[in-house]
Order: sequence, then C-alpha cells, then structure tokens
Amino acid sequence: MRTTAAGDSTSVCAVVVTHNRRELLATCLDRLEAQTRPPDAILVVDNASSDGTAELLAGRDGIEIERLDENGGGAGGFARGLELAHRAGHEWIWLLDDDTFAEPDCLAALLDGARRAPRPPSVVSSVARWRDGRLHPMNGPWLRNARGEFARAARERLAAMRAATFVSTMIRRDAVDRHGLPPAHYFIWLDDIEYTARILRCEAGYVVPDSTALHWTPRPYNSVTDTRERFYFKVRNHLWLLRGRAFGGWERVGYANSLLRAIATYLRSSPSRTRALAVVLRGIRDGLGPEPR
Repeated sequence: MRTTAAGDSTSVCAVVVTHNRRELLATCLDRLEAQTRPPDAILVVDNASSDGTAELLAGRDGIEIERLDENGGGAGGFARGLELAHRAGHEWIWLLDDDTFAEPDCLAALLDGARRAPRPPSVVSSVARWRDGRLHPMNGPWLRNARGEFARAARERLAAMRAATFVSTMIRRDAVDRHGLPPAHYFIWLDDIEYTARILRCEAGYVVPDSTALHWTPRPYNSVTDTRERFYFKVRNHLWLLRGRAFGGWERVGYANSLLRAIATYLRSSPSRTRALAVVLRGIRDGLGPEPR
C-alpha cells in the first residue's frame, strides 16, 4: 500500500461496504491490494455481518475497519464510510460494493482520467461490467447530453456524466464539503444516484472508459428486473429522489416516467401480481410520506 500522506492531492481512500459476503469481500480486497496504483488506505464498513467477516478482516493487515452495530444497508454503509474517509483528509474517496472486482489498472485509470478532464471533476466513475464482459445493466451511467460538454470530454477519451452508481466511483473531497453525505436512510438503491446527481447538477463528472470493474452479481439484473420484494426500495427511494434537489425541469419529468416504466415491468414480470402490487403500493405510500433526515 502507498504511504502518501492523507492530505496529499493524490491521496485515495477506497471505501468498501459489506454485509455477510465474506468470500466476495476477500476477492474485492485482493483486487484492491493488487492495483498498479494501490489506494493509500482501504476502509471496510461492515454492516453487522455474522458470517465470519470480522475474523476475515482481523487477519488482514493494512485494512481499516468500521463495524456497525446494525445493518444500515449499502446507503448507510457508504454514508458512514464517506464521512470517515473525508474526516481523514483524503482527496479522493473511492466507493465500491463488496462484489466489485477492480481490474488491475482501475484506480490508475480513474486518476489519469481526472487529470486530463476538460473541467476539474467532482466525480469520476469506472465502466462496470458483468462476469462475461458485457456492460452491467445495474450500473449504466446517466450521461450528460449537453453537446459541447460531451464533445470536449470525448476528445479526452472521457464521457461527461450526470449520475453514477457506487460500483467503482470516486468522489472528490471538496464535493463532500459542498454537498454533504449521501442519504443513509435510503437503505439500498438510488442513494448513489441521488448523491451523484445532486453533485453533478452544476459540477463536472466523467466516466473513464479505460477504468473497468467487474460487478460480480449472480445474474446481470438491475433494480427493475430483480422481482423480489426489495423493489419496494426502488419505488420509495425513487419518489424521495424526485422530491429532492438532484433533478430539475425535464430531467424530473423523464425520471418520473422511468419510475412508471419500472413499475409496469416489475408487475408484468413478477410471479405473483397480487404480492407485487402490494409491494408497489407500500413503496408509493412511504415515498409520498415524510422523508427521514
């Protein structure tokens, strides 16, 4: 691991959030430690795992550990990890799920992309692929469609983006100063979209095509095609996001339309239409109700 001081402008803290996925976490950490440009620090936020994750981490040197007493979901874990990495003074905070396997040049390419960006970026993101190399449907970035900005980024082999997921995405320290932390109360899904879209509403962010990470899910599903009852979080959080400051104008209209399409797909593909409808209605009820802060 590098020994760059935390305050150095190139200092990077990798934040990995985990819950009861010991084997995946071990591979994720192996990949981080094998980077051609290793992170300066690795922080694992353990969401109250009970599968031996604590013992795994205790046996690894150079890993900082934040163990939470309760499982706060990915949203709670990333909010806590970002807070701690920011407090430690790192310039970049690299956010990864425990099933994110970074390719060897992943971090080096992210930093290089940030250096050559046409505008100083607040967010840079890798390309997320599934096991077989196809783009992962869970992690497609929302690209910025402003023609001039997109062209300027393309000349530097980058893609201007509007939002990204936390599967190999880096947040610059001063963006946290301006925008605070992601919404821990989302539990899972869309906390990353809300946060990066809120930052990138007026600031620059880029996808770095040279930087690749594998999202090692069992299937190449997304939050719409995953028909389990956790679709509730998709509906609830989507409504909270629409009521917030991440999007405005026609973006908000388009994102509302995407929720309607997602609900239709979920109902159509679910084994039990009755149970699926109950999940959707519960999400709508809570998404239109008071949002925790």
